[in-house]
Amino acid sequence: MSKFEQVSTIINLRPRSDFVNTAFVDKISERALSYIRAGYPVHLRGPAGTGKTSMAMHIAAVIGRPVMLLFGDDEFGSSDLVGSQSGYSYKRIVDNYIHSVMRTEEDMHQQWMDNRLTVAVEEGFTLVYDEFTRSRPEANNVLLSILEEKLMAMPTARRGDGYIRVHPDFSAIFTSNPDEYAGVHKTQDALLDRMITIEVERLDEDTEIAITQAKSGLSLDDATRIVNVVRDFRELSKASITPTVRSCCMIGKVVSIQGSHVLANDDNFRHTCRDVLLARLGHGRVDALELSKMTTLLDDLISQYCASSSENGEMLSCESAFKRHVKDNKKECAL
Repeated sequence: MSKFEQVSTIINLRPRSDFVNTAFVDKISERALSYIRAGYPVHLRGPAGTGKTSMAMHIAAVIGRPVMLLFGDDEFGSSDLVGSQSGYSYKRIVDNYIHSVMRTEEDMHQQWMDNRLTVAVEEGFTLVYDEFTRSRPEANNVLLSILEEKLMAMPTARRGDGYIRVHPDFSAIFTSNPDEYAGVHKTQDALLDRMITIEVERLDEDTEIAITQAKSGLSLDDATRIVNVVRDFRELSKASITPTVRSCCMIGKVVSIQGSHVLANDDNFRHTCRDVLLARLGHGRVDALELSKMTTLLDDLISQYCASSSENGEMLSCESAFKRHVKDNKKECAL
């Protein structure tokens, strides 16, 4: 069994044709690629739902090297990154060439299995370490010498030299959520000092619309309506779990599959918005009165952004009549 077969499948990425590459995303990607070409690892840090993992995979695809993907885990130890002894190798030789003499040799020793980080470092792959701060800091200590001295210290149980020189084509992309998120460990300063951190902010409106349209297959107008509802609800509701572009994609995909319409008078669309967005308020953290207020707020936003053409016409007609009424009153007062 080769060391490539011993670890999980190595990913060969190509830039995706359906990747939404707006000006907002392109600026981050270009900055990250310039840092990697200069020899520095990149760290994409930001809140959930800002597309950090998608950007990391896109950047890795542009680099063009095979990708080794890791997900941070609180149960990780250094052996989960470097490797460990796994099972035994047993060999028995029986020599009976001379009929009256039998010679037997037996040999048994533990087998070493390289893990993902070791393979990536040795073969010059691109490492994508997603949410690496979910791993305990001591498990990530092995990265310090890799990123600075370009050497990877190996346990004595691994036969051969006590270290591996980092392949010149090796590169690393890290992603993480803010420290206040549940399950996130504070990263040691020494590790952060060895990488360039890009703060990934909330996606702009144009990017959210483009992603929603691409993922749902809806029209530009429908995607815009959904994004407007979600963005305003995000700002006004102060939900404990902030609605992101994922919420937009959820609503858009469901509407597309149901064959519903992104209109205020479509009950399926309205109920989908409620199911997706009101859950973000936090289960058990909102009383009935507050939930009722937020439901009314959401319904008002849906009515505002998703009114049908006839409803829009009625609203404009009423507004024009009101303006004419005010104008007539002013004339009467002047006389």
